[in-house]
Amino acid sequence: MVERIWLDVPYAQKDAAKAAGARWDPAAKRWYAPREGMAALAPWAAATDVPDLLPDEDRTLGSGLFVDLVPSSCWFTNVRSCVAQRDWERLRRMITRRAGMRCEACGAEEDRRAKRWLEAHERWTYDETRRVQTLRRLICLCTDCHTVTHFGYAQLRGLEAQALAHLVHVTGMSPGQARQHVDAAFTLWEQRSSLNWSLDLSILTEAGITVTPPPDAPDRRGIAAATLASEAAAGTPSATRGMPSVPPSVPRQDAPSAFVRSLFRGARRV
Repeated sequence: MVERIWLDVPYAQKDAAKAAGARWDPAAKRWYAPREGMAALAPWAAATDVPDLLPDEDRTLGSGLFVDLVPSSCWFTNVRSCVAQRDWERLRRMITRRAGMRCEACGAEEDRRAKRWLEAHERWTYDETRRVQTLRRLICLCTDCHTVTHFGYAQLRGLEAQALAHLVHVTGMSPGQARQHVDAAFTLWEQRSSLNWSLDLSILTEAGITVTPPPDAPDRRGIAAATLASEAAAGTPSATRGMPSVPPSVPRQDAPSAFVRSLFRGARRV
């Protein structure tokens, strides 16, 4: 078999790449150039693959499936929002490849008919003394497991029952144990959401990934509140789980967002 001329094509640019002559390899799940010298495909020329183990990454951190709520004061600091689309594609490809194209929590494969995809999820550690949120691991999760990890956002989208049932199925918890687990996760979320955190993405920068600094920690509260309020009014949840796109202009808010807290607290009573 002739070696493919692989491309790095972000999902949002797939139609443009296809129009320029790119072809899709369903087995490798990657776009490629059908022949050399296609100038129209130069914008998507492949960069060097990201190493399977990022510098100082802890592949043992946060094993299994559990509710992993990101503090509201840390929203807009997910990896996808801080790196270029092409770099995200490189990271996503590495994460799914090293996981053997299976969810690292439940072992499921991608299933388009069931609308189950393989997605990247971040595992963070939180140093409350220094107020530093550090990326320590990237993990491959299926859509169902990823929905469980962001349980608060699942509730806002009307997916609480499905998420709880999946948590019970994968972990073997009883329904009562699962609800206790969810309550404990929300308690920890509220504690962490009361603090402002700086961001440490050194495992990416040391792997050659260019990182765009996120909004300052105090600003994220206002951005989150304004975006979620707008989506609640329009009935259009964010495309990125729990991490909406930053509006062009949002007033600074230093105090914790009562609106964000009311949304999640209300969801807990559902």
